[in-house]
Amino acid sequence: MEETKISMYQLYKDMLTSYLASKSEHALYHAQQFSKEMMEKDMSPEETVSLHLTVFQELAKDLPEEVVDSFDILLEVMIGYGLAYREHQSLRDRQQQLESELTVAAEMQKSLLPSGKINLDSVDLGFISVPAGKMSGDYYDYALDEHGNVGVAVADVIGKGVPAAMSMSMIKYAMDTLPEKRSRPGSLLESLNRVVERNIDSDMFITMMYGFYNPENFQFYYASAGHEPGFVYDAEEDSFRSLEAKGLVLGVSRKVTYREDQLQLNVGDFIVLLTDGVTECRVDGEFIEREQIVEMIRKYKHLPAQKIVDEIFHELEKAQEFQLRDDFTLLILRRKV
Repeated sequence: MEETKISMYQLYKDMLTSYLASKSEHALYHAQQFSKEMMEKDMSPEETVSLHLTVFQELAKDLPEEVVDSFDILLEVMIGYGLAYREHQSLRDRQQQLESELTVAAEMQKSLLPSGKINLDSVDLGFISVPAGKMSGDYYDYALDEHGNVGVAVADVIGKGVPAAMSMSMIKYAMDTLPEKRSRPGSLLESLNRVVERNIDSDMFITMMYGFYNPENFQFYYASAGHEPGFVYDAEEDSFRSLEAKGLVLGVSRKVTYREDQLQLNVGDFIVLLTDGVTECRVDGEFIEREQIVEMIRKYKHLPAQKIVDEIFHELEKAQEFQLRDDFTLLILRRKV
């Protein structure tokens, strides 16, 4: 340690002597290099000021007393600055660690969601889910069972950040344990509600819409737990209507029943499920109207389902200057034949 101090003292003395003699840019460049040495040796700002005073007193004899005394003030200032700087560095290091951990968690969360295609000639499925931050509070699911039926779900955790993301993961695992209830939307939501009510805080709850399409009878069965209404497109009439279903949000009360509704899908008809991150997008500073979303879907309805959801997302993302304010999830299921 003592050798290090002697080495730094000599380096600084040589650098300062050179600068006082030449006033050259080259000497100032050496000062910049010395700052890197300071960081490597973990020198504090007050140690640097003290080093400067010691060297300067040796080079410039008989310094005025007030000049020497002024360094006392500078030392105190640097001590305060040094403490604040070290605290800032510690907080920054901690923040970087948290950012790294969140990135890993976000990747793990993404791996829990479905990403492949459904190989079913009678169904065209498109989906997009984009988090506003690293972690998402939205959940979506689609699955093809052994009978060729398709289950689709969209959910939104009322909350932000890691707690919301953990709740989303809980919903995914609960869904995986209830394969026998996927064909009964109302019963499935009742089971999920009991899981949510037991496992999340009272100030959090989850909205969800789940649907089940049977390509044998072309019926779409669905139920909602307080979720944002979707849309139904009628190809024959070229019209849209809201996909409405009543039901209490998940997690409020254990004893809740959910009504199951159904509708028939004809060729070309499609179902739209979404979260409020879509309906609460802002266009020209105002929340988008549901009618505007319908018009966007209408503009792209001739495209495959995946292309429709992609185009709508890009259009709304651009309208918000590429800054999402909430998690964005949009899913379309269309009957092809």
